[in-house]
Amino acid sequence: MPFSDQPRQPRVTLRWKIAALAAATACLVALVVGLLVHVWTKHDIRHRAERQAFNAVTSAADVYRRSGTLPSDARLDPAELPYALQRPTDDDAHVSYGGNVPGSTEPTVWGAQRVGGPGSPILAVQITIHTEFRELYRLDLTMAVASLIALAVTTPLAAYGAGALSHRLRRVSQTAVRISRGDLDARTGPTRGRDEVDDIAATVDLMADTLGRKLRDERRFTADVAHELRTPVGGLLATADLLPPGETEDLLRARVRDLRGLVEDLLEVSRLDAGAELPVHARVPLAAVVSEAVTRTGLPTEVDAPGPAGSVETDPRRLERIVGNLVVNAHRHGTAPVRVTVEDRTVVVRDHGPGFPADLLRDGPRRFQTGAAERGTGHGLGLTIAVGQARVLGAELRFENAPDGGAVATLHLPH
Repeated sequence: MPFSDQPRQPRVTLRWKIAALAAATACLVALVVGLLVHVWTKHDIRHRAERQAFNAVTSAADVYRRSGTLPSDARLDPAELPYALQRPTDDDAHVSYGGNVPGSTEPTVWGAQRVGGPGSPILAVQITIHTEFRELYRLDLTMAVASLIALAVTTPLAAYGAGALSHRLRRVSQTAVRISRGDLDARTGPTRGRDEVDDIAATVDLMADTLGRKLRDERRFTADVAHELRTPVGGLLATADLLPPGETEDLLRARVRDLRGLVEDLLEVSRLDAGAELPVHARVPLAAVVSEAVTRTGLPTEVDAPGPAGSVETDPRRLERIVGNLVVNAHRHGTAPVRVTVEDRTVVVRDHGPGFPADLLRDGPRRFQTGAAERGTGHGLGLTIAVGQARVLGAELRFENAPDGGAVATLHLPH
């Protein structure tokens, strides 16, 4: 049963986070591999072209020196010769990438060698690598298409695998939520995987077993104590009737009456914990039942029904018990004025005290714990019983603090 409204932030499921991570990883790997292949292939093309140009210019220079004729692929002092080859300092063969020529976009490699002494012409050979660069472009395109295909295949596979993992984690989470709501029989069971998720599921189930055992022991102890105290408390009350009238008799009777009320509350809590309570439904006027419950408390409380509050089908005895406990709690731990508002199928009890403590708003009321010290003293059973009786009625009981101060308990009766 919820006790406060906590707005949930929009979230991205683990499935899509893993799928996005797999897609990002695949893109990064494809990019890195593509760049490495491109750079290595381009370097290899230039290296082979430079070696071819070196061999060609060396062979052409030998032919020119022996016969004085130029081979068909050689020229003397070409105007487009790269600047780095125009003034060689020796008679050895040199090569250079044609892109060094200002404004040149030709993917070529030049080989050049002086064929005589200083001032002699320079023999040059040009090796074109258009075809190789076109092949490099096709290789890049093929790598890109292959990467897209791999991405299209791996992303759904990653989403499927992550979906299976997310489903197993969701089962564990649902079990934990059911346990937190009081279903001590909730178990996850095997999750079909020998991994960390299976360990978490086993741990949650073990925690539920331990928690259920401790709570059953606590409930059994509470019931046993209440049953054992019921007889001696009745005897004390009967004995108090035999005392002569006076201040001592009044004081003793009041203390015994308080003790009997505590025992009855403990018995009621034990019955609610055991699920032994069943509602007896009847159609009753809501405002009248609430007013009667407030009157029975004997505490000065305003009852306001501004809107239409017709008849409802519920258990009037349990409804009176809930409203009475809420009113008594508001007077005991809050500050006047205490107001009860009835409208439609909703009953709101508000005081003007320090408000509910944060742990009660977060976890709900707990027996024998009243929360903050400024809320006063008590056994912490009133709100616990109210929550248990609301659960029996199928109603929703919420606790919150008003913006301008004061505790607000809202009971929504089911249709």
